[in-house]
Amino acid sequence: MDRLTATRVFVEVVDRGSQTAAAESLELSRAMVSRYLAALEGWVGARLLHRTTRRLSLTQVGSELLPHCREMLLTAEVMRSTGLKANDGPSGNLRITSSQSFAQTWLSPVLVDYLARYPNTSVDLLVSSQALNLVEERIDLALRITNQLEPNLVARQLGTCHSLVCAAPAYLARAGTPRHPNELAAHNCLTYSYFGRSVWQFQGQEDRLDVAVAGNLSSNDTAVLLEAAMAGGGVCLQPLYAASPLIDSGRLVRLLPDWRPQSLGIHALYASRRQMLPVLRTLLDFLAERLAAEPLWQAR
Repeated sequence: MDRLTATRVFVEVVDRGSQTAAAESLELSRAMVSRYLAALEGWVGARLLHRTTRRLSLTQVGSELLPHCREMLLTAEVMRSTGLKANDGPSGNLRITSSQSFAQTWLSPVLVDYLARYPNTSVDLLVSSQALNLVEERIDLALRITNQLEPNLVARQLGTCHSLVCAAPAYLARAGTPRHPNELAAHNCLTYSYFGRSVWQFQGQEDRLDVAVAGNLSSNDTAVLLEAAMAGGGVCLQPLYAASPLIDSGRLVRLLPDWRPQSLGIHALYASRRQMLPVLRTLLDFLAERLAAEPLWQAR
């Protein structure tokens, strides 16, 4: 029996949590999944899983073997990809995660261009406002806009995300227009749940300010805060890429132009530099090139 397939079955059973789910994912019968597991345990010479009617759990040997099995599958994929003809380009599927606003505003059309250039590739894009676990969710690449990086992941900065402060004309007519960051304390500030919820940082020509802000609405979604701002709900601090079209249309007004809010890095995060798949390497280079070609994303 094919040991590589048996290894893939074992990893899939662990990731999916059951033999039935693994069978559906791999398009195998449950009986075949059981046979592959039994064959792999016979080859190793030890039981890998505790099987009960309610759940599966790894044995000590299974826990020690699992990372080697993942490494083996990755090596097999690298070997397969390397064997392709040079003019065929990269191939394979990538699981990517990104925030909704970044995915909708910039990433989606760029991925369409990448997939058109490399027709043997495909992408599964998971949109989430929270930082997903790359290993548990089997994610190849996380695109995150942050200055706080996880120490156990490899990070490559692709660009810079700039922000601005804005509000609707109706709100400013009612509440007044702040001329200095310290005046934000007198305003209803619409804040982002995971960044700058209580303090907004600004850099002037000479001074750096940390300004305490408060308001009656907080959200983990950029679109929600922008909609609230356009409805006259208050002042918000939002990414330049998301707010610029609304400012250009006159629905929002940019505030405090002489003060630059804290910028964030646009980072590509992945588990390891070792044995990086060609499809991941080409996508990283493609994203970096596209960001470098747009002044909006560069350091200032």
